Amino acid sequence: MTNSPMTFTDRVRRATDRMVSGAGTALHRAGIHPDTLTILGLVLVVIAAYFIATGRLQIGAVILILGLPLDALDGAVARAMQRTDPFGGVLDSTLDRYADGFIFGALGYHFASLGQQGYLLLALAALVGSYGVSYVRARAGEANSSVKVGLFTRLERIGVILLALLIPALLVPGLWLLAVGTHLTTLQRLWYVYRTTQKM
Repeated sequence: MTNSPMTFTDRVRRATDRMVSGAGTALHRAGIHPDTLTILGLVLVVIAAYFIATGRLQIGAVILILGLPLDALDGAVARAMQRTDPFGGVLDSTLDRYADGFIFGALGYHFASLGQQGYLLLALAALVGSYGVSYVRARAGEANSSVKVGLFTRLERIGVILLALLIPALLVPGLWLLAVGTHLTTLQRLWYVYRTTQKM
């Protein structure tokens, strides 16, 4: 089995590994449990989603930015405490899917409140594509195939969403980019799994 090529997310993690690991060790010594950080991250997403749904897009973006470090720190704390059970990873992945649902659902509500049903469908298309990207990776993992390839992994998706929320003029183009890019990434990952599994 071949390993997935290095992604942009991998490069970011490598560049920030020392700083994040140090913070994770400090939080562990302070008695902070990684699951607490994971849940707190979702709470911030829910708060951000409220502001997004009510049209205060930039406030929602700022709250999402404030919660971004938690997405990395929960894993760093888990490594610092030498956690071996798989629950933390399952919880993190599950709440990430809820986070996607809250963000795109909030955007859909925002568009619906403005009577823009076409853009509501666009937000739903981006949500379905995001789920597709994550689902292929999860199922491939069950088949002992590591799949991290793709143009729109979670980090790239978050980057596009944040930029679109901070600059409302980019909101619709950003959603188009996500709606198309996530489905292409899903197909890209399926093709990768097909090629690698045929070599087994």
